[in-house]
Amino acid sequence: MSDIGDSSNMAATSFKAQFKAFSKFGDTKSDGRYITLTQSDKWMKQAKVVDGKKITTTDTGIYFKKFKQQKLGADDYDKFLEDMAKNKKIDLEEIKSKMASCGCPGLTGVPSGGKSSAVDRLTDTTRYTGAHKQRFDESGKGKGLSGRKDVPDSSGYVQGYQNKDSYSKNH
Repeated sequence: MSDIGDSSNMAATSFKAQFKAFSKFGDTKSDGRYITLTQSDKWMKQAKVVDGKKITTTDTGIYFKKFKQQKLGADDYDKFLEDMAKNKKIDLEEIKSKMASCGCPGLTGVPSGGKSSAVDRLTDTTRYTGAHKQRFDESGKGKGLSGRKDVPDSSGYVQGYQNKDSYSKNH
């Protein structure tokens, strides 16, 4: 990296800090010195470097696999970025600045658990019919196993017999 000014050095420090943070993301055993392709892709997506048009995860995979290693150190990762930027005709400093300023690794873009009208309609137990209706009580709460299984009557009487348990054993 060239020492143009203080902002360049600050970006380099921030980039190294981000490298360490993302290399630990999702890997409890990582010490922050090596990054995997998955972690790299996560970082690039969060930084909006991988956009699906100019750079895709296929591209990152191709350039990453050139090193024939599962994990890359900081120096090899710089070479990986340089190689990809040169071949894709993108400014390396722009990529690094985006990656340095994308924030801590996190679960971004995770959909919320809100229900849509289609889900509401499909989970409305008052509209169920037939065998499915028997799986829920009046309040709409599931009956559990008793709502799913037909428990056989092992009393010895035929189904529908009216005088069940009326037989006296005194005969």
